[in-house]
Amino acid sequence: MEPLDPDISYRALQARDPRFDGRLFVGVISTGIYCRPICPARTPKRENCRFFSGSAAAQAAGFRACLRCRPEIAPELPGWRGTSNTVSRALALIADGFLDREDGTVDALATRVGMGARQLRRLFDQHLGVAPVVVAQSRRLLFAKQLLHDTNLSMTDVAIAGGFGSVRRFNHAFRSLYHRSPGELRRSTTAATSDLATPAPVVLQIPYRPPYDWDSMLHYLRARAIDGLEVVEDGLYRRSVIHEGLTGRVTIEHRPDRQSLLATICFPSVRALQAMVSRIRHQFDVGADVDAIASHLSKDEGLAPLIAARPGLRAPGCWDGFELAVRAVLGQQITVAAARRLGGALVDLWGEPLLNSEDRRVTRTFPTARCLAVADLSRLGMPSARRATITALAQAATTHPELFLSGGSIDERLAQLRTIPGIGTWTAHYIALRAFREPDAFPVTDLGLLRSATHLTGEGSIKASYLLQRAEAWRPWRAYAAQYLWTIGQ
Repeated sequence: MEPLDPDISYRALQARDPRFDGRLFVGVISTGIYCRPICPARTPKRENCRFFSGSAAAQAAGFRACLRCRPEIAPELPGWRGTSNTVSRALALIADGFLDREDGTVDALATRVGMGARQLRRLFDQHLGVAPVVVAQSRRLLFAKQLLHDTNLSMTDVAIAGGFGSVRRFNHAFRSLYHRSPGELRRSTTAATSDLATPAPVVLQIPYRPPYDWDSMLHYLRARAIDGLEVVEDGLYRRSVIHEGLTGRVTIEHRPDRQSLLATICFPSVRALQAMVSRIRHQFDVGADVDAIASHLSKDEGLAPLIAARPGLRAPGCWDGFELAVRAVLGQQITVAAARRLGGALVDLWGEPLLNSEDRRVTRTFPTARCLAVADLSRLGMPSARRATITALAQAATTHPELFLSGGSIDERLAQLRTIPGIGTWTAHYIALRAFREPDAFPVTDLGLLRSATHLTGEGSIKASYLLQRAEAWRPWRAYAAQYLWTIGQ
């Protein structure tokens, strides 16, 4: 792994420059602690500093997380982004909990990204300086530490939510890194409470690197909000969720003063908390390196004014890949409003009822693939060909549950999607953009995109071939260029 330039890193540390938050971490030899560059503690001497591009590498080097600046809530902007697509895909799978599963081995992870385990370990060492299992362990510990700080979950629940098999394993891992027990950390950082029973809901910060165009994100979600499933109002987004047969709801609000989203999660199983946070990060694109993206795309004189007008624009993802794919099919050849009405009918007919919902407008979950694979979709007022596509999607997702998850090369995933009857190039790229988190996906045949792209030339119309050729210079961020073009007229 190419080391960070220590002189540049130390200057960023001295300035407490927030633009480097999430890009680097500093380990202080004299204290054994690692910090974010914005830490309010006194700046250590230059000779006592070691610099790392990720928290996992700092922990692997023997440093423990600072209790003041809390590296576990730093924006997730690891130094590998844009360096290795394979490492990026593997890290996305780890963030989704792949290595926490019973069958989640490094060999299985390597197979998912299309290479051997030895080669994957070599790439991790080259780009991150640590092994995949170290990244997964760091993720578990930092998430558990955040729960200790921010919630009153019992130690058993924190251990389960963090992905540890038992409290004993959690205590051992925690003591090895922080040289204190989880209980000691909680007593030193939170107000004491005599009742540590699992509260409902759980409220967590999900940090991002500013700026964040929250208004554009809400505009996108509001236009597509399906009745019964989700609500957008008063600057909040609320929806029902289903995970491993259990149902609940989440509410997301923007906290610019904390440079984070605030997630309120009401769910009956703490085991699902990491998965919930991962999905929120995905849907709201909090990991985007907006400065790098804007800098690259602004080289196009036609895009530059759009980028300047909307700093911090994100590419909305989705809560669930299968749900997104179905919604994309519902929207084929009709308006967004019409697709929304069809989605409401789908949820009303086959969604699971949400019990004890505090919001009467959020009453059902999105139907599962297993449900839609056998449902009589003739009850929907839509063409038979598109009904057949939804059935085929559901059957494919039931047979191959990994189809709409991260991993594998984008070309392979697109080809796999196009084998499903009714999934053409536009739909496949749209699914890749929203569901696979593919920053270079580009649905060039989208009529709205082609109309908006006339802004680049000033002509009345342009051909898809011209736009595709011009978009070559936007790679690897074509999905974000499309997002900027879609905002024209908002």
